[in-house]
Amino acid sequence: MVKVGIIGGSGLDDPDILKDAREIAVETPYGKPSSVLTCGVIEGVDVAIMARHGKDHSIYPTKVNFRANIWALKEQGCTHILASTAVGSLREDIAPGHLVFPSQFIDHTRKREVTFFDEDVVVHTPMAEPFCSNLIDLLSSSSETLKIPFHKNKTVITIEGPRFSTKAESHMFRSWNADVINMSTVPEVVLAREKQMHYAAIAMSTDYDCWREEEESVTWEMIMETMKKNADQVIRLFMHVIPKIKEYDDICVK
Repeated sequence: MVKVGIIGGSGLDDPDILKDAREIAVETPYGKPSSVLTCGVIEGVDVAIMARHGKDHSIYPTKVNFRANIWALKEQGCTHILASTAVGSLREDIAPGHLVFPSQFIDHTRKREVTFFDEDVVVHTPMAEPFCSNLIDLLSSSSETLKIPFHKNKTVITIEGPRFSTKAESHMFRSWNADVINMSTVPEVVLAREKQMHYAAIAMSTDYDCWREEEESVTWEMIMETMKKNADQVIRLFMHVIPKIKEYDDICVK
């Protein structure tokens, strides 16, 4: 049975899109998740929404309890995860307001718990294709239908944060063929893969980081303003995509 977990990023923590919504507090072996789960139904599909940074956005990126978050969603029966996230663009054609559906990541974090397999047994999880290609295709086709500008099969680099990049770092990340940058996708996608859950990121470009000389360097205020302007597009996309997920027979993650 398909159940979709939505992990909300900035401005999308708890959209009012669920029928029969109720809150569930989950305890995990890894401590408390970032928030309670808001559970309900969208077009006949069970959904659980979690606020990655807490309901009041009080958890900075490194302190997000990613293992507790993913464990909680798995424990509640989630088979798929749609994770919204704000990203900075490292490419001219990925303009602020555009959506990006990455297919690859680069891990530039240093301080995070990145696996469930750190005791008793060693498991080397395949990670060549970390994001679910079926979800990327569904997100792309729905974006076309809804006339939402998007980019697919891009590479996201996740940095530790909470600071933003220097210009030297931003240019270096571009030279590594990264297309967008954020502070949240890793280890979230890795842990979802370890738990055999289908995962896709819905990344909203909010700025041009700091590499583009003619643009103002990124600020938190800039990110929030763009997210607020465009959050309705992501919610429309959720509503369009989620009913289609149950049509895919792809429960098992290889």
